[in-house]
Amino acid sequence: MAGKRTADADASDPAPKKVLTASSTLAPASLVPNNKTMPTNYSFIEKAPTGCCKIVTFNVNSLAASCKKGFKEYVVAEDPDILCLQETKANQPMAFLLSKTQYPHQTWHCSRAKKGYSGTAVFSKIKPLRVTTGFGAEPIDDEGRLITLEFDTFHLVACYVPNAGDKLVRLDRRMVWDDAMRAHLAALEQTKPVIYTGDLNVAHNEIDLARPDTNHRSPGFTKEERTSFSDTLRGATYPRVDAFRHLHPDTRAAAYTYFGYRANCREKTLGWRLDYFVVSEPLMARVAGVVTRNRCYGASDHVPLLLYLRNAEASDDSKCSVETNGTKSESEETKDEPLEAKDKLEETKDKLDETKDEPLEAKDKSTDENVAKSE
Repeated sequence: MAGKRTADADASDPAPKKVLTASSTLAPASLVPNNKTMPTNYSFIEKAPTGCCKIVTFNVNSLAASCKKGFKEYVVAEDPDILCLQETKANQPMAFLLSKTQYPHQTWHCSRAKKGYSGTAVFSKIKPLRVTTGFGAEPIDDEGRLITLEFDTFHLVACYVPNAGDKLVRLDRRMVWDDAMRAHLAALEQTKPVIYTGDLNVAHNEIDLARPDTNHRSPGFTKEERTSFSDTLRGATYPRVDAFRHLHPDTRAAAYTYFGYRANCREKTLGWRLDYFVVSEPLMARVAGVVTRNRCYGASDHVPLLLYLRNAEASDDSKCSVETNGTKSESEETKDEPLEAKDKLEETKDKLDETKDEPLEAKDKSTDENVAKSE
């Protein structure tokens, strides 16, 4: 499939001042890569355009297992400036996963709710001004789903959104999470624009999955979850943009980032677009491209998604002053925590306690079964 450039979402224009686009947004599913193991040749991976930072998000569906299937080789080839991982299933930081010479700034948020479950991690070549894990309130933070990093000109929110669960048993809890996230994003946007990324566990529109007609009550495609995501995009201070869909409005199969292991979904191109870069509207002018690495399947049931962000001086689009002499930014001096988000979490804490149950596997098998039923 590597030679079929017209079907490949990796095909792009490397010019830094142009938007990187898929060479064919309407490529038929039969021409989209359907390999089940990671590539052995990564020559198709391009360097970041001059003056751009490369940010990658990747749900690895167990980091230990992914490392045995080509994860490290992919990271070496991709060489991102910032790497955001979800569903690490790590009980504690894996100290020797990636060299601290290459990625000196490493943050882990492991699940305390259940061993071998959920978990997020961020590896960065760029030193963040500030890092926090979770929202700052239990029990919603127990599953290790959220890392927030402040950089000179933006906040990066790396997240693994809870799945609604088999028979939607956790849908109410998912809605509480979404409310808390919107409050968190709004609080951050008071100082700087935000890049919100990760496995957001929603296919927003019918174009974002292979079989929409039979999945309206499946986790990730319910009316409630899709409406909630629309609310997130609507924003508070200003709108937020689904960066991939903004740049590739018609791409379907080449946009899928998740292919369930069951029902032979990968070979049949029965996928879902569950991974996103959601960008505060003022920051979109710096987005040079968003690319689905749809050849890089096999280390996980997801493929990586990457964003190219043009570099800028801190004064260009930051809403707060950032000192470069080691002093705190204005946002650090005035905010110990995103207060609105914390207050929202406190308000919903009783409800979370009431709905808390044994964590379900986030990639619920019902998704695969519903895809299979749709044939």
